[in-house]
Amino acid sequence: MTGRRLAWSVAAVLSMMASVAPAADDALKICLDEDRPPLSVHHRGKPDAGFDLLLGKAVAERLGRPLAIQWFESKLDEDSSPQLEANALLSDGRCSLVGGYALTQDSLVVPGMKTARLPDFAGATRDDRRRRVPLGVLAPSQPYIYSPMTVVLGPKARGRKIGDIGDLAGLRLVIESGSLGDAILMTFDKGRLIDNITHLVPGRDDLLGALQRGDHDATLIDLARFDAHRAAHPDTAVTASGYYYPIGANRGYVGLASEGALIEAVNKALTELAAEGKIAEFGKQAGLTYLPPREPAILGDVWTRIIQR
Repeated sequence: MTGRRLAWSVAAVLSMMASVAPAADDALKICLDEDRPPLSVHHRGKPDAGFDLLLGKAVAERLGRPLAIQWFESKLDEDSSPQLEANALLSDGRCSLVGGYALTQDSLVVPGMKTARLPDFAGATRDDRRRRVPLGVLAPSQPYIYSPMTVVLGPKARGRKIGDIGDLAGLRLVIESGSLGDAILMTFDKGRLIDNITHLVPGRDDLLGALQRGDHDATLIDLARFDAHRAAHPDTAVTASGYYYPIGANRGYVGLASEGALIEAVNKALTELAAEGKIAEFGKQAGLTYLPPREPAILGDVWTRIIQR
């Protein structure tokens, strides 16, 4: 082989190695809500934290890839759509997975619109906030945590035994308009609790603050949200009733249907981590009441099941 051919061959091999190396070192990009403690937290001047951050690091390690988090802000209001926000982030290539996603049939259907706006995310430009993104089709991972609704009690109802929604009769109830808890309380037993319910505006009124002050006696919220309240207010007068509403959703990752190989690899990592007790351990470290996933893995028609109860 001539010197020129040898040099060309070496250059070709090095070029191939250079093209392969970035793929091996390609970061696993996960989108996480910046303000959903204790699942995921990203606040300026403070270390990033949360159950989904710990889990994401462990999954990336199992896949042999570094982890990159794309933090985003999800608005808590009646017009927000977690499904469209997640789809837009994934379809725009901001991440390959969205963590902490509620696995319901409604949240995984093919979107009824072709485009959607991106939620505000770390590094977003003015143009990012204006443009619309063509949407793809979502595909879930296997679930890694069960996320139920729970009744929590204000100071005047402390110690009240709650074994069913009907046990809330006679209490001053408070709920956020348009929430799942709102639907449950308003439709229970053909509206038996309606006269005792006060509605607050999501994102504007302080639901748990009002309960803490004793303005109301009880509410129905996501368990993780109560965990976050207890962590932020160790001396809170708001207490757990121990009652979990029987219709709850698992949470897992969601990606695009075109990323089937990645989701399969993530499922394998999740299975291993669960078997080793690591996922429950991450929950404990994050101050989260960890409950393992339950069947069905993907919850069916939530609203019909609630109305029929």
